Amino acid sequence: MNIAKAKEYIKNTVKLYLKKDEFGDYRIPVVRQRPVFLLGAPGIGKTAIMEQIASELGIALVSYSMTHHTRQSALGLPFIDKKEYDGNTYDVSEYTMSEIIASVYETMEKSGVREGILFLDEINCVSETLFPSMLQFLQFKIFGRHRVPDGWVIVTAGNPPEYNRSVREFDVVTLDRLKVITVEADYPAWKAYALEKGLHGAIMGFLENKKDYFYHIETTSEGRSYVTARGWEDLSDIINLYEEDGLKVSESLIGQYLRNDKIVREFAAYYDLYIKYRASYNAEALLSGDINESVAEKAKKAPMDERLSLVGILLDKVKGEVKDIMHLADDYKEILPALKSVKESADVAAALKTQIEARNTIISKKEMSGSLSSSEKRKHKRIKSLFGLMLAGVNEDDKNAAEVVSKIYNDKVAALKESTKAEQERLHNLFVTLSTFFGDESNEMLVAVTELTLSDSTARFFNTFGSEDYDKYNALLMVQDRKEDLRKEIDNLV
Repeated sequence: MNIAKAKEYIKNTVKLYLKKDEFGDYRIPVVRQRPVFLLGAPGIGKTAIMEQIASELGIALVSYSMTHHTRQSALGLPFIDKKEYDGNTYDVSEYTMSEIIASVYETMEKSGVREGILFLDEINCVSETLFPSMLQFLQFKIFGRHRVPDGWVIVTAGNPPEYNRSVREFDVVTLDRLKVITVEADYPAWKAYALEKGLHGAIMGFLENKKDYFYHIETTSEGRSYVTARGWEDLSDIINLYEEDGLKVSESLIGQYLRNDKIVREFAAYYDLYIKYRASYNAEALLSGDINESVAEKAKKAPMDERLSLVGILLDKVKGEVKDIMHLADDYKEILPALKSVKESADVAAALKTQIEARNTIISKKEMSGSLSSSEKRKHKRIKSLFGLMLAGVNEDDKNAAEVVSKIYNDKVAALKESTKAEQERLHNLFVTLSTFFGDESNEMLVAVTELTLSDSTARFFNTFGSEDYDKYNALLMVQDRKEDLRKEIDNLV
């Protein structure tokens, strides 16, 4: 299965394992809760989905890479204890608590979250001395003499033997105690994630034409070369930062993230063209409604790869803007109940401080539990900043403090409405540009409508605020019926 389906499967498994009966006991006894074993090639997002699952379920996450552990750190250190049996005293071997088990307890103590996921990566690459104990752990959830606390679901991951020479095969007895999920690299599943994440347009445009390069591992005369989903995402982050600082993105930089000379050369060439197109077509002018005839003629005569790059450049801008608008809309909706409580308080300033501290507490506890995603952290910081703006606008003895808070909030909402109207106009200009350049029923228009449909932010924007242009072209082009034909047509061009 692909990584998106694997995420949903594991998320459901964790939810069911944590389901309790009317007496507070787990419906599936802990001893019968099979650990999940996620088997898949490196760099396809196994660790990333565990962070997402923990964040979405509101539980803790403790992660370990087992390749870094010795038998002593995993099991604990032995020591001699004295025990009395039938009136006689004996020296007995005991073990200190495993570092891994201790981390679970420490996370519970610091965060206050009692349930979570213990994620052990590269589980089938442990050292020879640790391997027998690892098998015992998978079967009985015990390291040394200490058991994983109830309420913690064990999820493990590993690479198939063809990707790692250190892999040790599990026997049938062990496999029979695991829920084995085999994950394969899948571009469509990753694309949906990448679109919402906002990966650089050059990467998305390149991979749309070169899907085989999304995940590519081969053995050459110089050794193993590889390109992974993780590599593309990390490359996107560094390219964005390079562009912000006006630095040149070189083949050398790209090669630090993509370890395949041919793919590096091809992407570097595509990136240079992408930058050239971005400058020559002036996307900002087009989205502002300024369509130059010479630019239109140039686009009409352009080859397919240039046309698709232009579509990608325009979409990158509007999708980023829409994403920001939807984040603010979500923030303002989320704080409404708290804002009502603040305005009804006898001490508005104190109530605002309480709200700010509540956000700090959420951030702190979720960081301690290992379940705070970067997007969730930014959301809480945005809301905290808004409450801080309100606090700065009121005095502790201000009798009109509630009115001041309402005005600040209403002004923010009014500004958002203006931004929404402006974005609707920019989206209208996008459709006008594509219609003028390529035609109403062109493949370029279909690509744009499809990408806008696949993006969660733009889809929610259209559902919330509406767009006559989107509705028109979505119906005209019958996106769901035609998008597969378009993909085949584009594949034939490259």
